[in-house]
Amino acid sequence: MIDLHCHALSGIDDGPPTIAGSLELIRATVAAGVRTVLATPHVSSRYPNDAASIAASVHELRGCLDDEGIEVELLAGAEVAMTKIEEIEAEELARLGLGGGSWLLLEPPFSPVAPGLGRIVRDVHLAGMNVLLAHPERCPAFHRDPDAVRALVADGVLTSLTAGSLVGRFGGSVRRFAVSLLRDGLAHNVASDAHDVSGRAPGIRAEIEHAGFGELT
Repeated sequence: MIDLHCHALSGIDDGPPTIAGSLELIRATVAAGVRTVLATPHVSSRYPNDAASIAASVHELRGCLDDEGIEVELLAGAEVAMTKIEEIEAEELARLGLGGGSWLLLEPPFSPVAPGLGRIVRDVHLAGMNVLLAHPERCPAFHRDPDAVRALVADGVLTSLTAGSLVGRFGGSVRRFAVSLLRDGLAHNVASDAHDVSGRAPGIRAEIEHAGFGELT
């Protein structure tokens, strides 16, 4: 499996504070059946990471993984806050794509409204990037207006659910919305969004199967 959304890098956002924590998280990720991990630290006002700092952290962690004999492919990416997009130059935005490719993991706000999201998506497309929307099931604005997700998908956006959402780790309303997105064909990926091995632990397949969608794995 490939985990497209994992906060595996240490000391640069709300993921593991130390390399030791990163190694523990990656070990648990591999044990859950994942063989490729996209390291996607936040790029936001609170965590002003950039492509160069992310690449350096990925390089450091790769070396530690090799030293520990942990067999996993670790690639660079980012989880870019919607509110940060307009501050990022197109060249830098391209360097934040998942695995160095053209897909950008975009984080919607955790607020009742998401003004300008459609325009921001169009701007990202004009910059030559595609949008993978992170955990739409956890965005209150989409709970209020589910058709907004459908409109974004119609505009070429793909969505990535958090595995824990499918088993109620973020509450019943989030679980129900996540399941409805899957049933309606509006979910295109399930990722761990793991931050540690306890409160935000890795896992994808087990959660999908527990939710009754084992055929998707």
